[in-house]
Amino acid sequence: MSAGNKGRSTPRVVCCAIPISRAAGKVLVITSRKRPEHWVLPKGGWEPSDGVLEAAASREALEEAGVRGKITRFVTTIPSASSTYHFYELDVAALDQDWLESGERRREWVDYAEAVRRVSWKAELAQGLSLSSLAPRR
Repeated sequence: MSAGNKGRSTPRVVCCAIPISRAAGKVLVITSRKRPEHWVLPKGGWEPSDGVLEAAASREALEEAGVRGKITRFVTTIPSASSTYHFYELDVAALDQDWLESGERRREWVDYAEAVRRVSWKAELAQGLSLSSLAPRR
């Protein structure tokens, strides 16, 4: 068992939202609670009460960033030693002014290149973002 998966024998299932403002072409990034100087995408563990993986991504976006909207696209699944990340695009309809973790996180709309730069300290997040529909097509 690797030390990275907190005593689990199977990797943790992590659902990640990529909150997008289509009109502005921007991504909403949030600060990490554990590392407040680092930026992340809303993400967290799937719970049986979520049912489908998309619901977990949507719930995490609401809890961590106050995002309301609709999951519009499955992006990719990225396995790592400790977790399996599932990425979903979430088209943002509204942002709550007050949300569950508002006292613990900051949020900011940034363009795609800036979002990749900010989350690049965590390879899985940068990779998931690079496969999203906002990424420039080669």
